[in-house]
Amino acid sequence: MNRIYYIIKKEYIQTFKDKRMVMLIFVAPIIQLLLLGYAVNMDIKHVSTAVIDRDRSFESRDFIRDVSASRYFDIVFYLKENEDVHKIFQKQQAEMVIIIPPDFSRKLKRNEKSPVQVIVDGSDSNFATIVVGNITQVVRRFSEKYSTKMLERMKYSIKIPRVNPQTRIWYNPEAKSSNFMVPGVICMILLVVTSLLTAMAITREREIGTMEQLIVTPIKPIELILGKLIPFALIGFCQVGLIVAAAQLIFGVPMKGSVLLLFALSGLALLTTLGLGLFISTISQTQQQAMMSTFMVIMPSIILSGFFFPITNMPRPAQIITYFIPLRYFLHIIRSIFLKGSGLDILWPDALALLVFGVAIIALSVARFKKRLG
Repeated sequence: MNRIYYIIKKEYIQTFKDKRMVMLIFVAPIIQLLLLGYAVNMDIKHVSTAVIDRDRSFESRDFIRDVSASRYFDIVFYLKENEDVHKIFQKQQAEMVIIIPPDFSRKLKRNEKSPVQVIVDGSDSNFATIVVGNITQVVRRFSEKYSTKMLERMKYSIKIPRVNPQTRIWYNPEAKSSNFMVPGVICMILLVVTSLLTAMAITREREIGTMEQLIVTPIKPIELILGKLIPFALIGFCQVGLIVAAAQLIFGVPMKGSVLLLFALSGLALLTTLGLGLFISTISQTQQQAMMSTFMVIMPSIILSGFFFPITNMPRPAQIITYFIPLRYFLHIIRSIFLKGSGLDILWPDALALLVFGVAIIALSVARFKKRLG
C-alpha cells in the first residue's frame, strides 16, 4: 500500500506542476458547463417577426396582437411588398414573416376558411420546425377565440364539440434546455477530462523517460497501474461534485434522485473512461498522439450518445452502434436521477452495461499495459 501511496503522491505533484493539466482539470470544465448551460439553449422565444397586413381591418390587427402577445414572437417590421421578404431574410433582420391577405376579415365574417401565409427562415431546420409548431398554436387559439365571439354575437346557445387536449410535461414542466443539458455535461466532462488526463500522464512518463525508472524499481505492474489510475478517479469524483453543486446553485436544475447513487454509478462510468485513457496510452508514443487519439474516440461518442440529438431520430445502423458506446448508458443514468428521481431498480440495466464495458476495457488495457512494461 505504501508503494501505491507514493505513486499517487508523485502523480499529483507531477499533474499540478503542469499548468496545462491544471487548466484542463479546473478551467475547462467550468467553461464547458457555462457554455453548454447558457449558450446551448433550445428554448425558442422572441422570434423576430415581420408582418405584411393587406387587410388592415380590426380582425387582422386583432390577429397581429395575439401573435405579439405570445411569448414566442416579437413583431419587428411591417412590410409592404412580398419582395421585401427575401431582403430581410438575407440581412437576418427577421426570422419569420406573416402575410395577411386582403380578404382576411371578409372570409372570417362569412365563416369561410381564411388562410394566413407564414414564411419561416428554414436555414436551421430544427428552429423552423419549432417555430412552425408555435405559430400553429397561436393561430389555433385565435380561431377558437373568434369562433366563440361570433357565436356570442349571434346569440347562439349551441356548443361546438371540440377535442380539448390537456397537455402536461412531466419531469421538466417548463421544458428548460438547461435541465436537459447540464446533467449531460457531467458525463461529457468525466469522459473528456479523466480519459485525456490518464492517457497524457502515462505517455508523459514515457516521453521524459521516468517510466523506465519506475519499471526497474520493485513496484509491481498492478501497483503501478493503480497508482496511475486512482488520482484521476479522485479528480473525476471531485468534478462530479463540483458540477452537481453548480447545476443546482447556478442553473437551478432539480435533483430528484439520490446523490449517493449518482456518485456510485459515476464510479462505474469512471471505469470506462480511465480504462479508455489507459488503453490509448498503450498505443501512443507521445502526448500529442494521446491527445489526438482521445479526441478521435470522444467526438463520435458524444455525437452518438444522445447528448445533443435523440437516439430514436438516428438512422437504424447508427442506433445499433450506440449500444456499444458507454456514454449512452451514463447519460440515461444521470438524466434519470436528476429529473425523474429514478433508483437502482430502474437503472440497473444501464449500470450493468457500464460495469461490463468498464471491466472489459480495464482488463484489455491492463493486459496491453503489462505487455508494454514487459
